[in-house]
Amino acid sequence: MKLRHTTAWVGLTAAALVAATGCGSEAAKETSKKAAEAAVSNTDKIMAALGRATDRTEELGSAEVKMTTDLGTGTPIAMDGTYSWGDGMAYDVQMDTKAAQMEALQDAPTIRTLLVDGVYYYDVDPQPSGPIAGKEWIKVDSSAVFGDSGSQAYKNGGDAGNPTASLKGLKYASDVENLGRQTVNGQSTTHYRAVLDESDMGQFQEAYSGEGSMLGDMTGGATTMAMDIWVNDKDLPVRMKQVMGNMKISMDFAEFGATKAIDAPPAAQTADLTEALKEQNGQ
Repeated sequence: MKLRHTTAWVGLTAAALVAATGCGSEAAKETSKKAAEAAVSNTDKIMAALGRATDRTEELGSAEVKMTTDLGTGTPIAMDGTYSWGDGMAYDVQMDTKAAQMEALQDAPTIRTLLVDGVYYYDVDPQPSGPIAGKEWIKVDSSAVFGDSGSQAYKNGGDAGNPTASLKGLKYASDVENLGRQTVNGQSTTHYRAVLDESDMGQFQEAYSGEGSMLGDMTGGATTMAMDIWVNDKDLPVRMKQVMGNMKISMDFAEFGATKAIDAPPAAQTADLTEALKEQNGQ
């Protein structure tokens, strides 16, 4: 139930009763009061459930995740692997090479991609010449994506972009509602929906609007983010979907906790293309 809309409905109903009777009867006032109290109580229950899911997810620190990112400009990009947020955001995933438009650098259908300490690494085929000649990994700092200020917030926040950060942001949502029980990936879940305005998104704010950020272009200048989350009976997310303008992200979770450590590749095997990418994107 959407609190904001429900409260407006309660107010209109009360006003109609007063107009019809010529006075605010005690019965009408009591009905209005109970309806408003029920709306607040239901919202509190939703926020409590989402709070438990946040705490439990943060506690476990990692999960195996299947993720799809659709920027609305081509084939959605699929990523499958380990996400870790226990000691800063990190991941070790296999990404669809063709969807990521990296066929020129990787012959295999998937390309291994790492995120460690705010830096992205892509495992490519050794190149015979050019800036990455003889190197196995491409290195790109997050400042090439989020801009310098956004990247700093991303790194300082430690968990920006991970499921825990997204869940924490729900407490600032403009609207929340419980859409009932649904079966997802063979699990019985409760489906919740929330809407976050741009001003609600906490540490996402600088990444969204920081100078030099590509994220505003990716989302088409959207100012809100809609989130759907399916939570199982163990207070853990089974699926989460986010829609922000043109960008749509879907994540399915399994095997929380006890996943492998994620480390950056040896520096001698990497070629840093951060500045080249910034120049290409006009930063």
